[in-house]
Amino acid sequence: MFDAKEIARLIEAHLPCEHVLVEGEDGVHFSGIVVSAAFEGLSRVRQHQQVYAALGSLMDKEIHALQLQTYTPAQWAEMQAGTAR
Repeated sequence: MFDAKEIARLIEAHLPCEHVLVEGEDGVHFSGIVVSAAFEGLSRVRQHQQVYAALGSLMDKEIHALQLQTYTPAQWAEMQAGTAR
């Protein structure tokens, strides 16, 4: 069993993040939103690979599933503006 806050901490330690939110109640299945300038110019797959790299072997052992939504700061701002209307 793993804690969502620890996953967020590990991601923030590995990537320069503007926003990280990880949720999960059962300790093995999680969902997360990660906003990072490091994602600029990368495909969605490469963005997710960067997040998985931050978690290393935990993805094989402690974390069974992590559903990700990744955004650049500009994409995140656009999304936030769209939902604020």
